[in-house]
Amino acid sequence: MAQVSFNKVRKSFGRTEVVHGIDLEINSGELTVLLGPSGCGKSTLLRMIAGLEDVTDGDIYIDGEYINDTDASQRGCAMVFQNYALYPHQTVYKNIAFPLKMAGKDKATIDRKVREAARILQLDELLDRLPRDLSGGQRQRVAMGRAMIRQPKVYLFDEPLSNLDAELRGKMRLEIARLQRKLNATMVFVTHDQVEAMTLADRVVVMHDGIIEQVGAPLAVYQRPTNRFVAGFVGTPAMNFLAVERAELGNESTKIILTGGELLTLPYKVVGEPKVLGVRPEHVRIGAHAGAVAVRIDPFELLGTEHLGDRSYRYFTVPFGELTVLGADNDAALPRGTPAFADFDADNVHFFDHAGKVIQRGQGQSAIAGERT
Repeated sequence: MAQVSFNKVRKSFGRTEVVHGIDLEINSGELTVLLGPSGCGKSTLLRMIAGLEDVTDGDIYIDGEYINDTDASQRGCAMVFQNYALYPHQTVYKNIAFPLKMAGKDKATIDRKVREAARILQLDELLDRLPRDLSGGQRQRVAMGRAMIRQPKVYLFDEPLSNLDAELRGKMRLEIARLQRKLNATMVFVTHDQVEAMTLADRVVVMHDGIIEQVGAPLAVYQRPTNRFVAGFVGTPAMNFLAVERAELGNESTKIILTGGELLTLPYKVVGEPKVLGVRPEHVRIGAHAGAVAVRIDPFELLGTEHLGDRSYRYFTVPFGELTVLGADNDAALPRGTPAFADFDADNVHFFDHAGKVIQRGQGQSAIAGERT
């Protein structure tokens, strides 16, 4: 186990800067997920830890040791790649054994460690097979075994599940989580898939355009995003965003006037100058009767329904934009030509300013002090 520290780390390719002054602490024994869209700098950050990319400016430390100038082979890192990177002509046994063979270990030590890794990863029966005879999930476990046998300080995963189908991705997420708990290892996992981030991570680092937007536990990032990018990127379907024309403060309430003049009255004061209202699909309902915090939608149109087993999401066009809601079976049966309403959970409404930063959440909760932005 080891702590990984970034101090104002920058990376440029020619004149193009792709990582902009990153400060980050990855705790020892923690599985940290770097999450973000393609091109946000997350894989570059991982490769700088491994020593596969030079640092343009700033410092990286592993276990308190400065490693910018340390050769990749001496950093105590093991990397698992997206494309497995196995030797096709060598058996599973020889692929796993390769790092120890290159390190000059004796045959008895190599055999003991290979078989121990194979047992942990349930590869015992596959040691004599070639990679071409394995499934995608089995190949990825071999790649993990080759990393594990080195007993590294830090495990680095660069989108290792991207080439697998949905069922295998689910199984491999469980494999990686099980391995991390068993080894109590420091792991850094890069992905653009928020499901992987939400199910695997002790902490999620949300990146965008070479900067860190937010760091936190998965549910904290989902429930308390610090800006509009995080609110829109984390969560499927994404948060609903509604333009706010103005807010009118009362004694103990706030009238929110949405685009088109629709009125939403909240039972608390909204601070600052909100420009966008955000609400997740599970915190808004479409119905024939107005609830405590409701806005009339007339006309409305049901664009479609997405059934996901135990839940369904419905997509509506309404006078002030589009709404995605977590729906009950009778939501689509609203009579045409009759009043309909969108009911909001007032405690779970987010307000964003003109720059996209959260200025308030729910029942008078201002942006929480100490959260990383």
